[in-house]
Amino acid sequence: MSELAPSILSADFARLGEEIRSVEKAGVRMLHLDVMDGHFVPNITLGPPVVRSLRQATSLRLDAHLMIEDPDAFIDEFVAAGADMISVHAEACRHLHRTVTAIRSKGRQAGVVLNPATPLHVLDEILPEADYILLMSVNPGWGGQKFIPAVKDKIARLRERVRGLGLKTLIEVDGGVTRDNIAALAAAGADILVAGSSVFGGGDAGVAAADLIGRLKAGA
Repeated sequence: MSELAPSILSADFARLGEEIRSVEKAGVRMLHLDVMDGHFVPNITLGPPVVRSLRQATSLRLDAHLMIEDPDAFIDEFVAAGADMISVHAEACRHLHRTVTAIRSKGRQAGVVLNPATPLHVLDEILPEADYILLMSVNPGWGGQKFIPAVKDKIARLRERVRGLGLKTLIEVDGGVTRDNIAALAAAGADILVAGSSVFGGGDAGVAAADLIGRLKAGA
């Protein structure tokens, strides 16, 4: 079954520990951490110190999505902070194979991220080396955006390619995931669905997370 990865970008940071415990009770097994530097994307969010604090507060898998201009300079810091998964943008890495190899050499899962307008053929040489591919379904930088419809077909095409090559590469989707489309995106081929405002956007995060997980189970 596909897995829900709540993005803490939309959480109430004054109640972050409480919110994490709430979604964990709902069945969540991983958290998505949006790392932004104000250069690669027009926003600044969190860094290694927050990841380190989260690692001390939860045993959930931590999925660090580096939306930063020079990811190679910070990989060691995110590893030391306790990230279990680290993804980097193909658009930001000069030597993508070196970066992916470095992440995996430190015992972490390595992901490659594509922005909505970046074509799948960019993955031709790196796909066998990546543990997962993260397809952005909004333009990165801000939470609460609407899903870009064309990405659904992109998910299906990537799933077909992964299957055709006999790989076990996971497909993650981030942006505009809601209770109305989460099951359809899983059916298209997504293994991990990132949801921020749909979980933490108001009300009880645990109830929202349980609802999304239930929709994934129903569609499995």
